[in-house]
Amino acid sequence: MKAARPLEGVKVVELATFVAAPSATRFFADQGAEVIKVESLGGDNLRYGAATEGRPDDPEENLTFDIENANKKGLCMNLKKPECFQALMTLLAEADIFITNWRPQALAKMKLDYDSLKERFPRLVYGSVTGYGDTGPDKDLPGYDATAFFARAGMLGSLYERGTAPMNLIPSMGDRQSGMCLAAGVLAALYSARETGKGEKVSVSLMGTSIFMQGTMIQSTQYGKINYPIVKQETLNPLMACYKTKDGRFIQLALPVYDMFLPRFAKAMGREAWIEDPRFCDSNSLQSGHTGAFYDTVAARFAELSTAEVSKLLTEADLPFSVAQVWREVLEDPQAWATDCFYKKNYHTGMRILVRNPIQFEEAGLPPYECGPRLGEHTQEILEGLGYTSKAINSMRHAGDIICC
Repeated sequence: MKAARPLEGVKVVELATFVAAPSATRFFADQGAEVIKVESLGGDNLRYGAATEGRPDDPEENLTFDIENANKKGLCMNLKKPECFQALMTLLAEADIFITNWRPQALAKMKLDYDSLKERFPRLVYGSVTGYGDTGPDKDLPGYDATAFFARAGMLGSLYERGTAPMNLIPSMGDRQSGMCLAAGVLAALYSARETGKGEKVSVSLMGTSIFMQGTMIQSTQYGKINYPIVKQETLNPLMACYKTKDGRFIQLALPVYDMFLPRFAKAMGREAWIEDPRFCDSNSLQSGHTGAFYDTVAARFAELSTAEVSKLLTEADLPFSVAQVWREVLEDPQAWATDCFYKKNYHTGMRILVRNPIQFEEAGLPPYECGPRLGEHTQEILEGLGYTSKAINSMRHAGDIICC
């Protein structure tokens, strides 16, 4: 028998759209928390992004909505109406955590900012995701991962090869990293609130998360030894580069300490002469103007070998590397399946593969999976739980203030 899920008994209210904040609450829901997702009458915009993601526009098979909103309950109402706003206040009175990604000025206008709520709900943990932070000249700018995480924080402008164009972006990658940072902070605050009786505000920005994720190179750029964007021949360590094989695949090396890894790498590639070459024999010699020559030398050797041949040589030498797989290959990766990165879900059109959160619990086991709520799916259930009568709920529905389904 599996142990109880770690967050059973915790109640979370989510007032958020798209990915970053909902990915945090999805993690809470997976771990047993009761998560109530509050949506406007139009619904979370994430419900409507099929065309740009290459998947069917089918509300009954919305993998993107499900990955952020599975295991939650859905409440749909117009918070501009007093009765609906009061229902939200009643929910917050029972909640342990409130999560939002509304922009600061919108929260202040609705009296849903932290300062407006902390006196009323002193134990409440308040979690917020923004594009650019809660302070500063750009705090009210709209922020998405493509702009705040990738572009503004330096990733997009630094990590392409000079003379080409910036890379294609991965939708929601920055959002999910920010969401998991938020989840970590909120759980720390929840622990404190239960110990002290005092709530806290936890803030995460897409820009700040990206800067943290890139911290190694953002800090190191102060020394001026390398100025991005670069061409591959300018990399400080060619043993951390990506090389093309004879059959057209790319293999990424990860040998960060040049002097330690060079002898094993050279022997594995059948090029022991590199160890004695005065240009390449150690990192000081290499970085005295010879990184480009060594990159070209390694590239030429890779071009002589197939992907299978290089993989065999590097595996036998116990050197860290990986073939650069594409997404369709990842879906079939046996190691990913062996470590429960995926699960299968039957939709009305057939079986689909979905992605799991990477955090796993040994005793509690893998979480169950219920699709994200249909728009307003649990509105009546939640309102009845707050003490609303069927007559009052029907009145709100007929007035167009709520959606029930």
